Amino acid sequence: MTRSRNHLIASSLAFALVASMAVPITAAPALARETAVAPERNPPGDIPDSQVFVEYKSPLGFAMKVPEGWARTDRADGARFSDKYNIVDLAVSKTDQAPSGAIAKTREAAELQKGGHAVEIKTVKDVKLKSGAAVLISYASNSAPNAVTGKQIRLEHDRYLMFKNGSLVTLDLSAPLGADNVDQWRLMSNSFRWQ
Repeated sequence: MTRSRNHLIASSLAFALVASMAVPITAAPALARETAVAPERNPPGDIPDSQVFVEYKSPLGFAMKVPEGWARTDRADGARFSDKYNIVDLAVSKTDQAPSGAIAKTREAAELQKGGHAVEIKTVKDVKLKSGAAVLISYASNSAPNAVTGKQIRLEHDRYLMFKNGSLVTLDLSAPLGADNVDQWRLMSNSFRWQ
């Protein structure tokens, strides 16, 4: 009796295994490309004219002025300063070639579009900062989804690429699209200096 019971269980398992193999396997649908969200009517990202700036000295060989009181997150490759949707992000990498507007159009701008949230490149050009030559990539993107609500807002960015002795510093300034931060962004980007 035990033997026939074991045989019955084994036969049932074999049938279940064969039946499960007969179910067709379908591929998951391709993810749709993210679309740009509408800009806020009254963007919350203006940096006040009364904002105080303090010098941040990076152990990675540079310094610049950043808004006092913003949250700071240190990383091995740089630091991020944030206040709601306003972000100042600094990252250092190694490269053997100084950036140019022409190279940045095909390299950095293309990487932004490929890996970002509905990125739209506005301009890529060579600029002169107080610290020297740089490349400016101006672009718009969606923010990352809010962890609680899932809401995204449209952001504008000025990304500066600065090079010296094999080091590339990427400075990304971002705020809600339509915020008036021209003067504050100019102050920060021009305060950058190599140590």
